[in-house]
Amino acid sequence: MDHVVVDDLDNSLQPAAVMRHLTDPLDCSDLAINYYELAPGDSFAFAYHNHEVQEEVFVVLSGTATWAVGPEPTDGAFEDAGDPAERREVEVGPMEAIRIPPGQFQRGWNRAEEGGERVTALALGAPLAYGEQLKRDDCPDCGRERSVDIERAPDDEAQLVTVCADCGAEVARWRRGADGENERVR
Repeated sequence: MDHVVVDDLDNSLQPAAVMRHLTDPLDCSDLAINYYELAPGDSFAFAYHNHEVQEEVFVVLSGTATWAVGPEPTDGAFEDAGDPAERREVEVGPMEAIRIPPGQFQRGWNRAEEGGERVTALALGAPLAYGEQLKRDDCPDCGRERSVDIERAPDDEAQLVTVCADCGAEVARWRRGADGENERVR
């Protein structure tokens, strides 16, 4: 048996104010598990994405999270993110859960207004390895959704950026704030 105190774990630089990896501290071999706290406007992920083989379950402990999901995964359609206009939104409130099947494109957010309630949640994924992951976001230079990569910021190794795979533009940037929580810069 392994035991951890979640608040004692390091905060990983992510699009959430707080994200703590529990997988390794709990010595999980077939399950990924992460703890999240999302301030208003924060996301669970760097971009709209999917996992080739991993299914995910998010359990919202407090607040309300909203997922953009779609299209439904079909055999051989792993790379099809679908038309953004055809995605649906699913709200998940306190003590509710959502399952994202392998191949399903998704991104969860805290859509509360500034100063609103935080979302706290657990994310569980199995198997531990998620296979290939495709990521998409709106590129400001291309003017539409494009594939993105996550990289260290070229001007500050302590920050992470998403970069358009087509034109190389920086799409978004995150850093650790003075209070120790993560924040989106751009």
